[in-house]
Amino acid sequence: MRITGKVAEVLMEKPIYKITSPFRWFAGFGAAGGFLLLLCSVIAMIWANSNYYDSYFEILETKLSFSLGSVGLSKGLILWINDALMAIFFFVVGLEIKREFLVGELSKLKKALLPLVAALGGMLVPALFYFWVNPEGARANGWGIPMATDIAFALGFLALLGDRIPNSLKVFLTALAIVDDIGAVLVIGLFYTDTIVLVALGLAVFFLVLLIAGNALGIRTAWFYLIVGIFLWLAFLKSGIHATVAGVLAAFTIPARTLFDRKEFVRESKNLLYFFEENESNNKDMISPEQESAVETLEAACESVMPPLLRLEHAIFPWVTFAIMPIFALANAGVRLEKSLTDAFSDSITLGIIFGLGLGKPVGIFLFAWLAVKLKLADLPSSSNWRQVLGAGFLGGIGFTMSIFIAGLAFKGEASFQADAKIGILAGSLISAALGMILLFKKRKIE
Repeated sequence: MRITGKVAEVLMEKPIYKITSPFRWFAGFGAAGGFLLLLCSVIAMIWANSNYYDSYFEILETKLSFSLGSVGLSKGLILWINDALMAIFFFVVGLEIKREFLVGELSKLKKALLPLVAALGGMLVPALFYFWVNPEGARANGWGIPMATDIAFALGFLALLGDRIPNSLKVFLTALAIVDDIGAVLVIGLFYTDTIVLVALGLAVFFLVLLIAGNALGIRTAWFYLIVGIFLWLAFLKSGIHATVAGVLAAFTIPARTLFDRKEFVRESKNLLYFFEENESNNKDMISPEQESAVETLEAACESVMPPLLRLEHAIFPWVTFAIMPIFALANAGVRLEKSLTDAFSDSITLGIIFGLGLGKPVGIFLFAWLAVKLKLADLPSSSNWRQVLGAGFLGGIGFTMSIFIAGLAFKGEASFQADAKIGILAGSLISAALGMILLFKKRKIE
């Protein structure tokens, strides 16, 4: 949350705010999340190929166990990161998706149609490119890898361009990436699922219904959704369907409506502020009991007018951006190069992913967007041109986080396939980022 006005001026005078100023500037910088992801990826690659590579993989295989009486859960660190931390990541993605459907770019069909259609092309064409290179066998399981877009990296690169691109193009790419995430969740749930355990799945349905009922009954306490959400995650974990799906489903149950009428909130706030002013304390460093009561009532009113969906999104998003995703990159981007780069880049899995991300993504996004505009189903983003749409399509080819995640599911137990896939993901994402930035760097004409 960004604090402005006189409150910000007072806070900025405190020594601790002066000390932490550089860190707060970095956190507010649009590309900060993408920078951290890149840094952690580079560290992981260097570590995995250094003389200390044993320690890297030993740490990831370290067992972490939690138990309550005779019931317990024991997994390697890498699985806790990919199953638990990524469920939180998908929870935030789910909150963003729900918000966009309610009040954002996906709330109206006419506005949503262009990114919807473009995202469809950005999923189908890369998968076809991959299938073209890997038509059969175990290698064909990786078709879902080049379908995904990494929101943090894509929007991070856009932030670096500043006013060189219109805001409408940023909105287009954001909405496209969100639809991409919906597609990725469906692909994970439908195609990368192990044997389903019906009892556990039944429990998952029960906890999901409980969350929906809590929303319908007006429960807005975060603890209720946290506790039931953990049980939902555990049920999915044991069901065979990947546990990250629980994060998205739980997010959809979070209340998004305000309890307090906005006009009534304004009136009530003015009355409370007037009451606060009229009951000044004799001690200039303390507030009076009446003022304390007014502040507490105003705080309760603010919580009532702010939907839990927005509160949770604002609270969790920094943790996802600056902790969970960098940790995921550090744990998953470390590819030990056991063979030469020539051999790696001649592997069909690597080539399929590079073609999918570096060529299939921009071609699919651009072609489907062009068809939607030509058929008058949607309009080109305002103040933008087709070169910029193609540039956004290339940035959509930055798969990274989501692609690495899907690669782990597609080639479970196949370490060599996973290594080839990660090389393809890194190369394809770098190619997409470079070409996208080149196309978008030319400043648009001001009309």
